Amino acid sequence: MSGSITWDGDKNEANKRKHGVSFEEASELFKSGADYLELYDEAHSEVEDRFIAIGLIEHGIVLVIWTEQYEETTRIISARWATTREKRLYWEYAEGVS
Repeated sequence: MSGSITWDGDKNEANKRKHGVSFEEASELFKSGADYLELYDEAHSEVEDRFIAIGLIEHGIVLVIWTEQYEETTRIISARWATTREKRLYWEYAEGVS
């Protein structure tokens, strides 16, 4: 993913308190160049196309909800540590890629 990564500062603070991961930390997923599992979030895409990314960053496997705000601009909506099920999905994906 190229381009810039943005987020709402207030939402980032609330996300850190609720989920224990900042958007700065979650953005590592997109900046690292490593593969990650990407899914279309059909259930939450009424207003805008939303995507789910699950992948490995420095402190663990993270799940990031994001949208493409403008061409070449990714906006992080939410981030949290992946559940056991989501981690399994990621590892199954990663094994198939390598």
